[in-house]
Amino acid sequence: MNKQSKKFYLTGHAGKMECLLDEPEGPLGSSPRGIALVAHPHPLYGGTMENKVAQTLARAFVGMGYITARFNFRGVGESEGTYDDGRGEVDDMQIMFDHMTQSYPGLPVALTGFSFGTFVQAQLQQRLEAQGRPAERLALVGTAAGKWPMPPVPADTILIHGELDDTITLQQVFDWARPLDIPVTVIPGADHFFHRKLVHIKNLVAQMWRRDI
Repeated sequence: MNKQSKKFYLTGHAGKMECLLDEPEGPLGSSPRGIALVAHPHPLYGGTMENKVAQTLARAFVGMGYITARFNFRGVGESEGTYDDGRGEVDDMQIMFDHMTQSYPGLPVALTGFSFGTFVQAQLQQRLEAQGRPAERLALVGTAAGKWPMPPVPADTILIHGELDDTITLQQVFDWARPLDIPVTVIPGADHFFHRKLVHIKNLVAQMWRRDI
């Protein structure tokens, strides 16, 4: 848990959702830039909202002035229910989206996630586009191409991947990103979990987000 994280609970379709909220401090906190929703890796393989990559993404967005929220998927920690192959997880992420946009009206929303969490966020973005209220932008780390049926994502999506990822290979990500014509930023020497490379994720997201605004 990040030092400033505040625990709260929502009610999802399968019951209680255990959530964390991180708010910017100082001047950034008085006029937040937006909302960021973080999605963690696969719940059946140890993925939780405390995952180091998920925490790093939360810190990156808080550092940029975003009010940041994440939650444990079904069956993880205090969250009720059982794993639902991504379907229920997307439903619950929309509940988080609705809660945060109602709590902080008028702020743009960023979607970010790691591994399985990228599949959840890409699916949510498609749903939000159909509803006429798409997220501002996506930042996906360890994109789950080849593991789950990743849908297309917007052209300005930030894609970060590890050179030595043997869970989701760089080639799988290239094959998915190529027809979308979206660049993939590769961190040399990084494995799937970005051991000893987390600072690069934080720095890259911050640099690329600022550079393109």
